[in-house]
Amino acid sequence: MNQHLRHIHPLAWTIIVGTMFGRLVTSMSIPFLSIYLTQVLGATPTQTGITVAVSSLAGVMASFYGGYISDIVGRKIVMLISVFGWAAVFFGFSVAQHLWVFFLVNTLNGLCRSVFEPTSRALLSDITPAESKLLVFNLRYAAINLGVVFGPIIGVQLGSAESTFPFMIAGIVYVAYGLVLFVQFKLHRSTMESHTSAEPPRLLEALATTGRDRVFLPVLLGTIFCVLGYGHFGSTMAQYLAMNTHFTNGGQLFSYMLSLNAITVLVVQYPIVRTASKFSPIVPLILGNICVAFSLLLVGLADGVALLMFSVVLFTIGEVLLFTMMDMLIDRIAKPEMKGTYFGTIGFNNLGSVIAPIFGGVLLDHYGAQNGLTIFLPLALTTAIGLPFLIVAHKRLTAREKLSLGVDTNA
Repeated sequence: MNQHLRHIHPLAWTIIVGTMFGRLVTSMSIPFLSIYLTQVLGATPTQTGITVAVSSLAGVMASFYGGYISDIVGRKIVMLISVFGWAAVFFGFSVAQHLWVFFLVNTLNGLCRSVFEPTSRALLSDITPAESKLLVFNLRYAAINLGVVFGPIIGVQLGSAESTFPFMIAGIVYVAYGLVLFVQFKLHRSTMESHTSAEPPRLLEALATTGRDRVFLPVLLGTIFCVLGYGHFGSTMAQYLAMNTHFTNGGQLFSYMLSLNAITVLVVQYPIVRTASKFSPIVPLILGNICVAFSLLLVGLADGVALLMFSVVLFTIGEVLLFTMMDMLIDRIAKPEMKGTYFGTIGFNNLGSVIAPIFGGVLLDHYGAQNGLTIFLPLALTTAIGLPFLIVAHKRLTAREKLSLGVDTNA
């Protein structure tokens, strides 16, 4: 373990630590956006759902291009432009006073995230030795959740549900992150040049390659429904708790649920990853889908805090199963010169994040926040639609690797 830590590239450490602080400041602001729009600006749940969803819609449209462009022009340029653009977006949130302005800056938020995230993950893959990749990808995931442990609690103290001031702090942090990245790219210029793709694919060729991949395509389709289920945590669930009179101070309760989610990730991540790494990386996705779907059903059944908190723990186990092995799966099936493209294309699964807040908002508008099961049963069932696709992907990956092993053996 210590030997692998010593071999982690300084740029990788920069991304991991930057990710932790980035998620700290975003988790003290973005998750409360739906509550702010509903309770302060007076937007309806459907309007709020559309405003929250536009970030993911922009991400779906731009994610492929972000990863693809980084294969063409290099990770450095794409990451620096997107991280400083992201800082500007948070400053935009901090001064917004009208719903249409929130809609606009949240669109730009999705664009920046969808360009920066796949490019940074592709860079991690580029500069990390094969034997350390699982460790590095999971350190990044742990950093995300370490930030989310404290972010929501700080957000409550700063009044994130009633104020846009926390977005100003987020903007400052992202400026600092960008400056550190700029310095690190200067210091490790030779490393960046050595990992530039010599023969980048053409756009249509890249789209065709990922589209024809018989394992990647059902993984993408299946994870759309996984992300759909996951997306309800930060949108539908937040509004449901804030609007449901059965729960006192729903905004504060939601912040505790966010923190419990992050703490649970930190506690269960290592044993789950250690166990999951012994199986095909699609098996954890299947189990994760089941956990997330069942946890949403429990939220609909919950009439007290205890069952809500248990549903968060189960949801979190599903989240860990879904997302810890995702980067390793993509790294495993992508061609070296197309890693940015694959990491970008998997971003199309954020179509689930587009659908989640709109679908949840419509259900809340139609049935009201007092009818939990009527709202969350359809959410659980739509999440479970991903299972057949993931099972197909698992069978195809197993067959592909058996065939590859047979070829190697004959050779």
